[in-house]
Amino acid sequence: MPALGLAQTVLWAGLYYGFPALLPHWRAELGWSAPVLAGAFTLALLVQALAAPFVGRHIDAGHGRAVLLLGAAGGALGLVGLAALTTIWQFYLVWAWLGLAMAGCLYDACFSYVTRAFADEARRIITRITLFAGFAGTVSFPLAHHVAQAFGWRASVLVFAALILAIAVPALVGLPATDVASPRLAKAQHRAAERAAARSRAFWLLVLAFGAIALNHGMLVTHLLPLLASRGLDLGTAVMVAACLGPMQVVGRLALLAVEHRLAMDRVLVVTLLALAAAATSLLLATYWLPLAFAFVLLQGAGIGIVSIARPVLVADRLGRDAFGAVNGRLAACFIGCTAAAPTVAALLSSWYGYDVVLWAAFALVLIAAVTILPAPTTEARKIA
Repeated sequence: MPALGLAQTVLWAGLYYGFPALLPHWRAELGWSAPVLAGAFTLALLVQALAAPFVGRHIDAGHGRAVLLLGAAGGALGLVGLAALTTIWQFYLVWAWLGLAMAGCLYDACFSYVTRAFADEARRIITRITLFAGFAGTVSFPLAHHVAQAFGWRASVLVFAALILAIAVPALVGLPATDVASPRLAKAQHRAAERAAARSRAFWLLVLAFGAIALNHGMLVTHLLPLLASRGLDLGTAVMVAACLGPMQVVGRLALLAVEHRLAMDRVLVVTLLALAAAATSLLLATYWLPLAFAFVLLQGAGIGIVSIARPVLVADRLGRDAFGAVNGRLAACFIGCTAAAPTVAALLSSWYGYDVVLWAAFALVLIAAVTILPAPTTEARKIA
């Protein structure tokens, strides 16, 4: 599905990475502080989390293509509104709208649609989609910077809106209009399947595990530059290390693609958790040997790149595909909520105890994920694709 991969790349570049890419320009021109601006993005993530189960139910009902199209078109419309705003309340209102749009068109909605529409082929398709979208940050930061330098940040926002309308929307129009993998269940059956999955032990183990992983990655990524500075890296080197995080996600997904026929997902998950634990350890020890900072970005990037594929696959394997969109949406709400909380958690820990404690907390979160996710029962003992 190269078209869907291209659409996700453009959508992530414009709707998600556009915020950190343009944050310095907003601070300079609008005069609002970084915490005030960041609050708007936190609001967007919270709206996205709350909307995820609702979006999933509509995908379960066979409206996957329509949901993705509405999310993408709504995102473009929101970016146009962002380019026109002048006050802080408008800024927050637009980002709340963009949070709703992200719920309808980013990974969770996309993967729910793919899982319902393509059944056992979904794993391979999801892997290939993430290979494309892994470069979204690589596209977003330089594009936003150069356009903003030449024409202002409002022009950057409008360029992202135009790219979504010109690339993402046409790509989504070409998707199958209905879920072809299985007949649609009646609404009552869907809700019964959703409630049964949400009451299961396997569901709550997945919630705890992926919530811990979301906190781990969110804390490390949002505080990456000060974390690297605390290890003794100068700003230029820290920026170079941080820039490698996105490409390392693609490296992890390529590695998964190379072994997908030979390793079961449970074994892949063990390796992934080991990589995340080794990443936190590497950054802890980078104080004594700075090259370990590069080991950190390789291990963290590759590990979290695989997690984005593993999450929908494990939900389908351990909870089944009935009402998958709604069940995955509930899990996504927890994951996104933890991601939204992560910057504040890391800020509090670092201000009270220093960045060493943040790294120890990140390591402990990986252990929590391992304890909760590895024993979780599966409904299907399958290999990847």
